[in-house]
Amino acid sequence: MEALFSKFKGIKVAVVGDVMLDTYWWGNVERISPEAPVPVVSMNSKEYRIGGAGNVALNLAALGAQTSIFSVIGNDEDGNTLKQLLENNNINTKHIVSTEHRITTSKTRVICRNQQLMRIDNEITTDLEPAQEQSLINAIEHYIINEQPQILIFEDYNKGILTEGLITTVIDLCKQHQVITAVDPKKKNFFNYKGVDIFKPNLKEVKEGLNISLENVTLKSMNQVHVLLQEALQHHISFITLSEKGVFYHSPTTSGIIPSHIRNIADVSGAGDTVIAVTSLIYATTKDIQLASAIGNIAGGLVCEEVGTAAINKEKLLQECKQLLGQ
Repeated sequence: MEALFSKFKGIKVAVVGDVMLDTYWWGNVERISPEAPVPVVSMNSKEYRIGGAGNVALNLAALGAQTSIFSVIGNDEDGNTLKQLLENNNINTKHIVSTEHRITTSKTRVICRNQQLMRIDNEITTDLEPAQEQSLINAIEHYIINEQPQILIFEDYNKGILTEGLITTVIDLCKQHQVITAVDPKKKNFFNYKGVDIFKPNLKEVKEGLNISLENVTLKSMNQVHVLLQEALQHHISFITLSEKGVFYHSPTTSGIIPSHIRNIADVSGAGDTVIAVTSLIYATTKDIQLASAIGNIAGGLVCEEVGTAAINKEKLLQECKQLLGQ
C-alpha cells in the first residue's frame, strides 16, 4: 500500500469545473433578535476554505498528485482569496480565467456548536459566454499537449463553467491524447458526458437522471442501472456512491458493491469531492477500479468525520487502507 501511495507524486491531474469559495462564520447563540424571530450569532472566527471543483483539486494535491485546475472566476476579492488558497496548497492556478463578466461563486455558512444555522450563496449560474468557453478550451488543449496528464476530472456543480460544447470538445481531446476522463455530474449536463471513462453520480442523481424508482439496492439491480446508463453514455466504468450503503462499480470485467465502514458522521459536505478525487487518482495509478472504489469509499467516510469541506489526510488514509484492505 505504501508503494502505491508513493506513486501519486508522479501522476498529473487536471480538474475542470466550477470552483467556489467556502466561508465559515463560527459563533455562539445566546438570544433571539428583538427585530425578528431569528437567533443572534456572536461571531468568534471566520475561515475561508476551497470548495466545489477546487475541493477535488485540494484532495488530489493533499495526496501528492501534480494538480492543475481549469475554471472561470470573477475578477473580485473572493476570486483573489480563492486563487491564493489554491496556490498555498500546491495547486497550479495559471489556467484559471478571471473575468469582469462573472462573479466568483461563494457560499457563506453560519455555524454554532457544529450546527449550520444558515447559508448565503453568491453566484452566477448562466453558461460561459462563447469567448470565455473558447479561452478555457484553448488552455485545456495546451495543457494536455504539453503536460500529458494521466487523467482529467470534470467536476460539475451546475454553475455554468461546464458547457455542452466544452464537455464534448475536451472528452474528444482526451481520447486523442490517451488521457483518462472522469466526471462527477449534476442534473443539467447529466447525459452530455458521452464516452467518458469513469461516470460517478450518486444514487439520487442516477434515479432522477434515468427517471427510475429503485426499491432495493442489490448488485443485480445496480448492474441493470449500469446498462441503462451505458445505453445513453457509452462510457467505460460506472462508479455510483450509495450514501450509507457504500459504493457500486461496474467495468467491462468486474462489478460489485462495497459496503461503507462505520463512522462518526459529523458533516457530509465535500465527501463526493473526496471520493471522485481519490478514486480517479487510484485508477489512474493502477487501472484497477475495484481497488480504486474500495479506497475511494474509505476516503469518503474519513472526511465525513470532519465539519465542513476538508481535504483527505494522506497518512490517515494510508493507515486506514492498511487496516481495512491489508498490504
